[in-house]
Amino acid sequence: MSKIALIAEFEIKSEHREAFLALMRTHAKAALDHEPGCLQFDVTVPRDNANQVFLYEIYKDAKALDDHMSSSGLAATRETYAHMIAKKRVTICRVV
Repeated sequence: MSKIALIAEFEIKSEHREAFLALMRTHAKAALDHEPGCLQFDVTVPRDNANQVFLYEIYKDAKALDDHMSSSGLAATRETYAHMIAKKRVTICRVV
């Protein structure tokens, strides 16, 4: 089985930028600490757009990603950030 990458792109409402970043750092740490299939979880901000945030996540396989996507932690995080974002796009890739 090949590793799976998830790339999430968020456009953040500027007044929520710091709260969103803090929430994502906490979420990333929880995924890495409590989900054995989560191999990498980076929170990144482009140099030229402070209100854009990319999450770069690597999972050991499709099941590990499915486990993450159905986790209560992700559900709670989504509820918390719903009002903070203007736009979201998620791309799932196979690592080759």
